[in-house]
Amino acid sequence: MLEPAEALNESAGAEETAAPTRSRAPEQTRRAILDAAIAEFAEKGLSGARVDEIAARTATTKRMIYYYFTSKEQLFAAVLEEMYGGIREAERGLVLDTLPPAEAMRRLVEVTFDYHAAHPEFVRLVAVENIHHASHIAQSPTIGQRNATVIGTVRTLLERGVREGVFRAGVDPFDLHMLINGFCFHRVSNRHTLGVIYGRDLTAPEQAAAQKRMIVEAVLGYLRPEAAAGAPAAPAP
Repeated sequence: MLEPAEALNESAGAEETAAPTRSRAPEQTRRAILDAAIAEFAEKGLSGARVDEIAARTATTKRMIYYYFTSKEQLFAAVLEEMYGGIREAERGLVLDTLPPAEAMRRLVEVTFDYHAAHPEFVRLVAVENIHHASHIAQSPTIGQRNATVIGTVRTLLERGVREGVFRAGVDPFDLHMLINGFCFHRVSNRHTLGVIYGRDLTAPEQAAAQKRMIVEAVLGYLRPEAAAGAPAAPAP
């Protein structure tokens, strides 16, 4: 739904939305709008963001933004697709099948940590979408399918590690994904409150390096076969 002040006047301005400007390639214009929208939504959230401000960050107009994305809500959905796509692309670039299981898992954890640290806007946008109960993701035809790939990647990696005797059996790939992402996300999403309360600068290189080593060691330690031996037995049915 468009904001009242931003609704298009279909009768008066139709010529302005008839086609993209000839001076800029359509893909360049769309890319510029997405980049500006990422910054605006990450800074102000969906409710606080204004299409006027997004247009002001680019060399285009509000009407051109509506030409490409129809509404502020659809632009926000496109931003989410873009940001989720970024982390999935980073994971695909690892070529994990060529690495031993433990090293592959190490690289997966490291790239997850690095992506969150390098893209605090991604963390903020996911937090905003959770405020809106994932309503935009639910309507996206691509986000769910694209993000399912990481669970498949983790499952394949776990199965390979079990076969080679370096990982414990019975680990749920979704739970492991939660373990990895939970730490990587939390240290970025809460870095300001953590910094004020505990006096720690989570953006400091030495702090980030130590925490990256910690989450890698925690995950690999949890996956070792001997770790399962000390786990409490499952309750009887």
